[in-house]
Amino acid sequence: MLKKSFILPVTLYLLVFQLTSCKMKEKMVYFQNESDSLSLQANFIPILQVDDFLSIQIMGMDPESVIDFNLPAEMANSGQNGYIQGTAAKSGYLIDADGTVTLPVIGVFPIAGLSRKEATLMLQKRLEEYTETPIVHIQILNYKITVLGDVRTPGTYKIPNERITIIEALGLAGDLKPTGERKNVLVIREVDGKKVEYRVDLTNKGIFSSPVYYLRQNDVVYVQPNLTSLSESSFVRATGGIFLSLTSLIITTITLIIQK
Repeated sequence: MLKKSFILPVTLYLLVFQLTSCKMKEKMVYFQNESDSLSLQANFIPILQVDDFLSIQIMGMDPESVIDFNLPAEMANSGQNGYIQGTAAKSGYLIDADGTVTLPVIGVFPIAGLSRKEATLMLQKRLEEYTETPIVHIQILNYKITVLGDVRTPGTYKIPNERITIIEALGLAGDLKPTGERKNVLVIREVDGKKVEYRVDLTNKGIFSSPVYYLRQNDVVYVQPNLTSLSESSFVRATGGIFLSLTSLIITTITLIIQK
């Protein structure tokens, strides 16, 4: 039979281990709260805004009739991490501070504040004055998001499909480090010329209905380090050997007692 003097240390060790595991799970695991159904944010549609750099291609049944409406292609300059480098890029149009672009033949065209579909339909209608059955394709060339802070690969990332969630953005950045604060991730967004801050909790499924679940162009995601986790990591490294030695001693002692 085991002596009480040996049962108590084993019990305390198991209790500490269980409490530590539960605490780490609460801090590290995403989407923890239970829910029968998730409330998802409405389907995201990007809105064209000032300083967006656009590709606007105009096509028609007669290719010769739309040549004057398009800009020639040009070579892209080398970019930094997350950008396409050294490949051919379309010429584009920068939306000016007044929300307009200046197109060949057509001239000044207001476009900021519209969705891509709305802008396409308006431009097609305008082009019908010049050519039959025009086809318009608009794409945001500088659609990008930035992920900074306690992630594995911080940087600025170009998003070719103009649609990305905060979960996907963090995935592009290699996910949070173990010390990243998951319950208080900051998203900085420009709204009507002002910087607006949002806070999201990655451990809560409520993130799926957050206004920043879908990121907009030029959003910045910042993950701050969890100072408590940093302290705990240092403590674990410093005491890990002690716990391991204690566990080995307890197991060895129990084995010797059982054999007697």
